Amino acid sequence: MHKDLLRLARGERAVRGHLALCLAAAVLAGLLVLAQAELLAGVLSGRFATSALGLLALVVAVRAALGLLQGVAAGRTVAGVKTALRHRLLGRLRDMGPARLAAHRSGELVTLTGRGLDALDPYLSGYLPAVAVAGVVPVAVLVRLFAADLTSALIVLVTVPLIPIFGALVGMHTKAVTERQWRALARLGGHFLDVVRGLPTLRAFGRARYQAEVIARVADAHRAATMRTLRVAFLSSLVLELAASLSLALVAVPVGLRLLSGSLDLSAALLVLLLAPEAYLPLRVMGNKFHAAMEGVAAADEAFAVLDERADPPAEERAEQRPAAGAGSGNGAGSGNGATIGTVTGAGAMDRVRAENGADGADGGAAPEIRLENVTVRYPGREDAALEDVSLVIAPGERVALVGESGAGKSTLLHLLLGFVEPASGRVLVDGVELHGLREPRAGEPAELAEDGNRAEPAGLPGLMGLDAWRARLAFVPQRPHLFAASVADNIRLGAPGATDAEVRAAARAAHADEFVSALPEGYGTVLGERGANLSAGQRQRVALARAFCRPSAGLLLLDEPTARLDGRSEAAVVAATRELAEGRTAVIVAHRPAMIDIADRVIRIADGRVVAAAPAGEAR
Repeated sequence: MHKDLLRLARGERAVRGHLALCLAAAVLAGLLVLAQAELLAGVLSGRFATSALGLLALVVAVRAALGLLQGVAAGRTVAGVKTALRHRLLGRLRDMGPARLAAHRSGELVTLTGRGLDALDPYLSGYLPAVAVAGVVPVAVLVRLFAADLTSALIVLVTVPLIPIFGALVGMHTKAVTERQWRALARLGGHFLDVVRGLPTLRAFGRARYQAEVIARVADAHRAATMRTLRVAFLSSLVLELAASLSLALVAVPVGLRLLSGSLDLSAALLVLLLAPEAYLPLRVMGNKFHAAMEGVAAADEAFAVLDERADPPAEERAEQRPAAGAGSGNGAGSGNGATIGTVTGAGAMDRVRAENGADGADGGAAPEIRLENVTVRYPGREDAALEDVSLVIAPGERVALVGESGAGKSTLLHLLLGFVEPASGRVLVDGVELHGLREPRAGEPAELAEDGNRAEPAGLPGLMGLDAWRARLAFVPQRPHLFAASVADNIRLGAPGATDAEVRAAARAAHADEFVSALPEGYGTVLGERGANLSAGQRQRVALARAFCRPSAGLLLLDEPTARLDGRSEAAVVAATRELAEGRTAVIVAHRPAMIDIADRVIRIADGRVVAAAPAGEAR
């Protein structure tokens, strides 16, 4: 039995009811076999009148109805558990952020959340009911056999344990084989997705045929693993059927001899012969269902491993105790996929956007002060610190450019401010309140309560409750913004579902994107390819900036090399839009190009995870 799955099912009220109904229907249908055998043996032996056949037909009909009810309840149980598990898994992947997601292949995660969790169907709808029946029906059959014929009951009592013993011996091997099959499937799915994503590059360098051969080898490995699993499943069926057949023979032969000798009456003999197979059948069915369910169990193990993956460094690794903070939910959930996180507010271009739509001035929060005190960040599996003993103060409304070589720790600093990673030591303060005290409570963990019994809010950040609400105060424009297979307008209003068409157009004009968007075949209604396949890099970057312009309610702007890989004209448009977007906000900009550095009030140089120099922008150049 998978304890985590059962705990999840018990935790969901609707699922709990459907699961209980499914198991109850299965057990009742199994127990009715006693009445069915009793009636049939009585009619055949002449102990009951032929009118008892009507009652027998009713019992059969009730068993069929219970089977139908079990199927319906099992289907709803499966749907509820998979939905709840997918929601938890996707929420966990969102909360992990890009730093920890980098440890997982995206294709394997896609396979897990899709095909992997679909494999739970045989476990929830087949194996669990079979376990319930196997735990009740053989005991009930044995009790009735002891009342009917002691000798036959003793034979069944001795031979019944052979079925689970042989099943367990084969099942241990089955589990290992099925786990190898699941790993092969995950590897195939992950590699295939990576190849599809990189197909243009592979074709450009003439490596597409080689990768096709690699996929063929991985697919063949999965085929071989699947065939090994099927061989073990067939072997298990053979072993269980053989054990059950021999056990039944040990019961049937003595019953026949005793019936001929007259030491056993016909009614008891028929009842024993009808009931004895029912003592072994539930155990055999459970063994067969076990093999069908093992792929789902392997996928569930992987899913709960992701859910249980430690997101925070151990408390003993931290230099100081985090202050208590409230927890809750906001509207600006962050993501490492390139979508703008939260919203933007302040003066300048955003005020003009609002003015064009008849709105008043900015309505967002004030530009925050950011303070890092002796912060060290370490990634799992890496000896060197990504950031080491970094102390830094960014004043409200100040625009700071982070420069340095690739891998120096610039993006890690942004992820720290986004809440995607936590410091192993040191503190990150936002307006005097520690950022990483704002995390959401984990499952089973009580939230901090205020005196009135409501969730507490951290002092100094009015209205904030948790990391989601903190992210609602900032906007993030990454190097590679992710555009979805949706219209341009929907991609721009990603962080502002209620934005009107006029607000979307005003945001696009502020981001210098209106000209090329209007030239598209259907303008703002043009459906883009996944990842913005039919737009240039500069156009994708300006759409990401338009997202930040679209919802005015944040005071912190984070940009990760927004002009990387852009031509001169696109770079000029992005720099101009960024300059306006940063007005009235605290801005942290990872930059290499001089044009982007010119936006900053101060330039901070990072090398090997340390701040090595800080100077006003003019002096730094």
